Parts: sequence; C-alpha cells; structure tokens
Amino acid sequence: MGVSRDFARQLRKSSADAETRLWSKQVDGLRFRRQQPIGRYVVDFFCPEAKLIVEVDGGQHADAERVDLIRTL
Repeated sequence: MGVSRDFARQLRKSSADAETRLWSKQVDGLRFRRQQPIGRYVVDFFCPEAKLIVEVDGGQHADAERVDLIRTL
C-alpha cells in the first residue's frame, strides 16, 4: 500500500529547513519533484528522468537512526 498524496502535500507545506534551502525545481535542466510518494515512502526529492532520489536528513532524523537504517536496507 502506498502513501497518500494528501500526506505528501502536507509534508511539502511543512518542509525541513534543509529541504527548503535546497529546493529548486530544476538543476542542470533536470526537473525535480519534492516530497514525492513512492510506494510506502515519501522521498524528499525525485527526478524521474535521471531515476534519482535525494534524501535530506535534517534535525528530525537525529533520533531516528535505526528507522533510517532499516529504510536504507
């Protein structure tokens, strides 16, 4: 089961400082989507053309090392 688009929309409205600083819709002509639902997860930045996902760990991840490790595997 995937993540709802409404949940992803809420995340876009309450972005972490690090995400806000990095956000640009285009980099070298590649278009990125922010807070994109993919399966069970919502990724910070997604470029479908390059098949690239970028995750930005801000302060909210300081206490979530174990959860982040599980998602990485």
